[in-house]
Amino acid sequence: MGHMVGKDLYRKLGRKIDGLVAKAPWNESLYAILKELYTPEEAEVAVRMPYGLASLAQVSRVTGVESDRLRKILDGLCVKGLVMDFWINDKFLYMLSPLVIGIFEFTMMRVGENLNTKEWARLFYSYMGENDVFYRANFGAGKKLSPLRALPYEQAIEDRDHVEILDYEKASSIIEQGNSFAIGLCSCRHEKYHAGHKECSTPLETCTSINASAEYMISHGFAWRASRSEILELVARSKELGLVICADNVKKDVSFLCHCCGCCCNVLLGISRFGYPHSVVTSSFMVGREIDLCTECGDCAEACPVGAMKAVPVGSPVIDELICLGCGVCALKCRTGALKLSRRKQAVLHPEDTFERVILQSLERGNLQNLLFTEPERIGHKFMRGFIGAFLKMPPVKKSLMSETLRSSFLDFMRKSR
Repeated sequence: MGHMVGKDLYRKLGRKIDGLVAKAPWNESLYAILKELYTPEEAEVAVRMPYGLASLAQVSRVTGVESDRLRKILDGLCVKGLVMDFWINDKFLYMLSPLVIGIFEFTMMRVGENLNTKEWARLFYSYMGENDVFYRANFGAGKKLSPLRALPYEQAIEDRDHVEILDYEKASSIIEQGNSFAIGLCSCRHEKYHAGHKECSTPLETCTSINASAEYMISHGFAWRASRSEILELVARSKELGLVICADNVKKDVSFLCHCCGCCCNVLLGISRFGYPHSVVTSSFMVGREIDLCTECGDCAEACPVGAMKAVPVGSPVIDELICLGCGVCALKCRTGALKLSRRKQAVLHPEDTFERVILQSLERGNLQNLLFTEPERIGHKFMRGFIGAFLKMPPVKKSLMSETLRSSFLDFMRKSR
C-alpha cells in the first residue's frame, strides 16, 4: 500500500465520506474532525476501502494490507464507530460509517475512560452548529429524504373521525413489536453538553435502539441493554417533557427511536436555526385548532420545539404548516384541548426498509453510483462511477426516479439487482 501524507490524506478521506449516503462537505472543521478521529494508518485504509459491504479478504485485496494487520486496524476503527462490522453468512462484512447516521453518533455515544469527548464535541459543534454548510449539502436544493421521521403522540390525535393510526406511525406499536432494546447517550445532547450549549435539563440517557440495532450497539459498547418496560417509561417521560419522538425513516424493522429537544437536537436545529424543513420527515399528521376553545395563552408556541407555532401580538398563535412536524407536542401542552392532530391532506411517503432509504437518499444526494461500483481505485469502477453518476445527476433523470410514478419500479429493480 503506497502512503499518502498530511492534509492530502485527510482531504481524500473527506471525499470518500462525502461519497457515502450522507454528504460531508469539506472545510477546515471537517479536516480537524477527521485528523482527530483517524490515525494516518486508519485514514489510509478507509480511503482505499470499498464504499459498500466487503469481507476482510475483499478489503485486504483492495487496500493491499495483509489480513492479520488489516483485522487489527478494522477492529480499532469499529471500536471507534468509524467502520461498521456485520456478521452475515458466517463472516464479518465491513463498511465505512457515513458522517450521519454513523461517525457523529457513534463518537458522541462512546463512554469510558481516556476519551477526548470535550474536544470531539467542540469540533462537531463547529462543523454542524455554527453554520449551515452540512444542512445545505444534505437538505438544500429541494432534497427531502432524511434518515429521521417524526412520530405523533397518539394522545394528541383527534378521535371523533376514528382516524386510523398505522403501526409504523406509533411508538407503542414499534416498541411492542421489538424483541430486544438498548439505551445509550443522546449524541446531540452529549455534544451540546460538552460544547457548553446544552440549555435544557433533559437527561442524556435517551437514545433507544431496537432489535438487531440494539444488539449491535450493546456488543460495541455504545449502549446498554434495556427492557421493553424501560423503553415505554422513557417514551412516557419524553411526553411529559415535551420531547419529539423521532424514528428511523422506514416502515419495516425500525431500528431506533430518538427523544429530541429543540435546543440540542441537530436535526430539529436544522429546521429552527438553519431553515431546512426537510431535515426531519414529518409525520402523516398536521396540527389544527378549534378557535372557540383557544384562550390565546401562547403555551403551544412556547412548547413547539421547531417554532412552527408563531406567537402574534393579538390573537391565536399562527401555525406554520411548512415546518410543522405533526408530533403533537403543542397539543399535549394545550390546557383547553383546542389543538388536535389530524391526517395531512397529502400523504407522506416513507421508504419500506433501510435498503430503500439508503438507495433513495444516495440517489437524491448524487452518490448512488458509489454503491453500484464500490472499489475506489479500480479503473473500470472509476469510469462507471463517473459515467453513471453524471447520468443520475441530470435533473430530469433524478426527478423522474424520485417521483411517485417511477419510484416503486426503480426500487424494485434495485432490490432485484442486489
